[in-house]
Amino acid sequence: MDFFTNTNILFFIAAYLIGSIPFGSILAKTFAGVDIKTQGSKSIGATNVLRVVKETNPKLAKKLGIATVLLDALKGTLVLLFAMYYGVSDSTLWGIAILAVLGHCYSIYLGLEGGKGVATGLGVYLVLIPIPTLIGAVVWIVCAKVLKISSLSSLLGLVAVVISASFLNNGLNVGSNVPMYIIAFIIIYKHIPNIIRIIKGEEKKVI
Repeated sequence: MDFFTNTNILFFIAAYLIGSIPFGSILAKTFAGVDIKTQGSKSIGATNVLRVVKETNPKLAKKLGIATVLLDALKGTLVLLFAMYYGVSDSTLWGIAILAVLGHCYSIYLGLEGGKGVATGLGVYLVLIPIPTLIGAVVWIVCAKVLKISSLSSLLGLVAVVISASFLNNGLNVGSNVPMYIIAFIIIYKHIPNIIRIIKGEEKKVI
């Protein structure tokens, strides 16, 4: 029974289960009456919410897109903040962060399908490596405005976070940058189809 009373284990479980909540799908279905899992890129992320809902209601699409980003980011952020309040170790915090992103990308509620992990990754990075994350967010925003390709902008922002953190937060207070790399790898892995389309010049722009 110690397994179910261990604080770290409980936070790990909570991180995955909360990370698995498909807010984009819920919002699109509830307020726009569309199933984004069967339309557009079939992703549950904000970009697909925006793209699909925009076809029928542009104003609502922007609101739902913003709400999706915020809620997906908060999935990881809130669990980390609660864990910090309880005084868990830095290594446990990074474990929570990884599981939150895994939950979003491989949701237990969607048969282990999910989104690309960008917003949830942003949320956990913001808590654990805030300055590099803000640098990455600026890169993300600038690239999005210039390139108008969501996936490419997100990946460039992610690269900026990892590079910045390697200098500003080297070791992540756990003696290794591996936890940060794991999250980055998950996000990049989920973007492989997008990367292939970018290389072929077939990736759609968000206008």
